Amino acid sequence: MSVAFAKEESAEAASETILPARPISDRINLVTEAGFKMLHDELARAQQALAAANMLEDVNERRRQSAVPVRDVHYYAERVRTARPMPVPTSNKMVAFGHTVTFERDDGRTQTFRIVGEDEANPSQASISHGSPVALALIGKTVGDVVLLGQRELEILSIA
Repeated sequence: MSVAFAKEESAEAASETILPARPISDRINLVTEAGFKMLHDELARAQQALAAANMLEDVNERRRQSAVPVRDVHYYAERVRTARPMPVPTSNKMVAFGHTVTFERDDGRTQTFRIVGEDEANPSQASISHGSPVALALIGKTVGDVVLLGQRELEILSIA
């Protein structure tokens, strides 16, 4: 094998394994207690995956296997560092971070979502980020309030 071919292979392998950083929001990193635990768990998982990749003998395979864990370790370390755990709301009078809100849309659909941190939000599991348009429209409002979301209206039915 020629030296030129070996260098080309190494350059190709290196470019495959350098992933762009995961974007980090410029929003304040509010988290629930469960979200804070999830960030720690994900950081530990990424650190374990990186340690396992670093045990591989083949340099190119080590680079490939460590690309995602390296990126995730950086991301989750920063998210843990900047996390601001929030207490469970003590009052259900006004929508705030951590509340579960049920509202009716102007088309008659009723939806319920819990307002949580960005990393723990999962609309398919009834949780939305505190920075989402819906959460921003609801925070600070009370039961019975009608809020505008674009050209749609949402009426708050309950806060838990």
